[in-house]
Amino acid sequence: MENGELKMIIGLVQYSPSWENPADSILKIENMLGVSKSKFDLLIFPEMTLTGFTMNSVMFAEEIDGIGTQYFINLSSRLKTNIFAGIIEKDGGKIFNSLIHFDPLGLIRARYRKIHPFSYAKEDQFYSGGDEIVITQIEKVKFGLSVCYDLRFPELYRLYAKRRIDVLVDIANWPIPRIDHWKTLLKARSIENQCFMVGVNRVGFDPIGKYNGCSAIFDPMGNETVMVENDENIIEAEINLDLVNSTRNKLPFLDDIKLI
Repeated sequence: MENGELKMIIGLVQYSPSWENPADSILKIENMLGVSKSKFDLLIFPEMTLTGFTMNSVMFAEEIDGIGTQYFINLSSRLKTNIFAGIIEKDGGKIFNSLIHFDPLGLIRARYRKIHPFSYAKEDQFYSGGDEIVITQIEKVKFGLSVCYDLRFPELYRLYAKRRIDVLVDIANWPIPRIDHWKTLLKARSIENQCFMVGVNRVGFDPIGKYNGCSAIFDPMGNETVMVENDENIIEAEINLDLVNSTRNKLPFLDDIKLI
């Protein structure tokens, strides 16, 4: 809170995970955090944070005692900050491509399971799709969660808008050949739903493709707050959440939604 305004400092962790090597990816993250001197309210990591976009789901799927889950539990507690990270999650006989919210006490606050597996890359053959939206909260700020390919389906985000969330988040492994779609869709989701849209994408390459990041934040009017291409870094951005209510009050478009 600053001068009566509700502001939040977010770190977009744009990096190149080591392919199917969680231990090495953790070392990369620790090196990046060691260089950064900033204090963040929230750190957001790309999809499948520690492995890259692998279809080797059985090998890397984990429950609460897994390497990724335990690392981010400890990291959020150590930094005393909120973390959104991508985990390959095992639950019973199913495996999900998940976004998990770890809070400053190291507790799991929320789990979002990607609703739309990317069938073009056969993700639907190796991961089950989730079946519900997930809203999580940091102090007074409400977040609607999503993962990569979800971004192409505006119906999902309309459900969040009807719940009057403040910030939409999409974590991704979105390749260079379709990066213009990424930029356009992020902007569109912010305009349609009159909220902040945060997209965190990876850089580098894997056996499937190349990635140039373009992690970004758009404000409730669709203005680009930040976008960074290629740089492997923790991108710091401050957002003023009061813009959400002021935009919706001035232009009450959401009141007219008819989902028929």
